[in-house]
Amino acid sequence: MFNDHYLLKVVREQKSGVPLGIFSVCSANEFVIAAALEFGKREKIPTLIESTSNQVNQFGGYTGMKPAEFKEFVVALAAKIDFPLELLILGGDHLGPNPWRQEAAEEALQKARTLISDYVSAGFTKIHLDASMYLGGDAGNRSQPLDPKIVARRTADLAEVAEEAYQNLRKKTPNAPAPVYVVGSEVPVPGGTQSEEEALSVTKPEDFRATVSLTKNAFLARGLEAAWERVVGVVVQPGVEFGDDSIHEYDRKEAAGLAAALKEYPNLIFEGHSTDYQ
Repeated sequence: MFNDHYLLKVVREQKSGVPLGIFSVCSANEFVIAAALEFGKREKIPTLIESTSNQVNQFGGYTGMKPAEFKEFVVALAAKIDFPLELLILGGDHLGPNPWRQEAAEEALQKARTLISDYVSAGFTKIHLDASMYLGGDAGNRSQPLDPKIVARRTADLAEVAEEAYQNLRKKTPNAPAPVYVVGSEVPVPGGTQSEEEALSVTKPEDFRATVSLTKNAFLARGLEAAWERVVGVVVQPGVEFGDDSIHEYDRKEAAGLAAALKEYPNLIFEGHSTDYQ
């Protein structure tokens, strides 16, 4: 595991002109994970394995595993092939209230706080904070995105929980690396489009800028300056998507404005979701 988080290096290298990135394998399938680890071992590169809030949570998710158990599962697979653990990065994807979005807002958020705490306490260091969904009792037109100010405020709430969990982890493991964060979410929801007719829209530069500004302000309002310095990425829709029987291919021209906007932020890179199909 990394003390100076590898994703901070990815950001530094990108901003200095080096086209460095990292792929994320978000799967609970042992053969998929083993293949990813074997590739990482052969290429001698850091390997990022992630699980989502639906796959792995404090109630077991649909895999039946809690965060600490998923970590043990991955580490055991790594041991079978002598994968060097110093190259392993564990991440949590779409961590937030999504599994409980039908419940009352505060109840769903409390479960999300426990979820975040459990992931960080288990040693996951790449944390995607996703509070973009409507919860029970939220006002608004549900055919439109949730008020971004509410999303930012809830994201900062979850970040504060993550930071508290990290400080508690350091009491047991002083050299534990600090988590890095990814914020924002894409449309459609996790899992890709359900039909070819669904419109695919590249994230507008102004929406990207608003996400960064609102989220930063929400972090600072809670005294989370140090945590904000470890926000490395923002989830956007670059124009790549899949469905059950269709693929939307990337069009560089369509994403030109979005890519240009990223240059305004020296410490942030993009995270693309739904860019593969499993």
